Amino acid sequence: MSNMEIWDKLRTPPPDALKTIKGGRLSGFTDISPMWRFKILTEHFGPCGIGWKYDIERLWTETGSEEQVMAFAEISLYIESDGKWSAAIPGVGGSMIVTKESKGMHSSDEGFKMAVTDALSTAMKMIGVAADIYMGLWDGSKYKDAPSEPKKKDSIDTEKRDYKGARSELELLTGSGEAFEKIMKDLKCSTWNDFKTDAQKDKLWTAMQEAIERITKEKQGA
Repeated sequence: MSNMEIWDKLRTPPPDALKTIKGGRLSGFTDISPMWRFKILTEHFGPCGIGWKYDIERLWTETGSEEQVMAFAEISLYIESDGKWSAAIPGVGGSMIVTKESKGMHSSDEGFKMAVTDALSTAMKMIGVAADIYMGLWDGSKYKDAPSEPKKKDSIDTEKRDYKGARSELELLTGSGEAFEKIMKDLKCSTWNDFKTDAQKDKLWTAMQEAIERITKEKQGA
């Protein structure tokens, strides 16, 4: 088996396994069906438990801003090839389990399930599952010469921006508040009250969006 044989077989998902995210801070990114990931592994290695399998190593929660709670999962993925099981392929994923909404706090009974699914997708990237999407080569209908252009920064409209949601997303992506704290430090501010003008608020919003986009791309390409 060549080094790229498995990768090349798993790299390109079909159009019906893809969905463009049209709202929120991840608008424009591509969502890949978890069921397609499971199907493609089954096609190439065999049923789950026979040709591929995974162990849940750890489940835990972290407290975010505004009393929100994030669920995390660490898994080990294994594939069978040439009659031998691979070494553990690690993956860590996360999801919100308690979120603050307009009507109050909302608890999800699927937080850990979604965290495990996210962790599996992270591990599967290591062997090439949907690699063309993460590399920006395939949009579900045609190959692209280069990744799409970055989204233009939106105009100043501080009243419609979800600053708390952006901070929560940063904490979910990184597993801590360090990214937001660094932004505040770079802007030489300590609290929200330090942002008195629309221009100052725009700098905060732009910095958070750039951090979210950068960290998301780093995770997709990890």
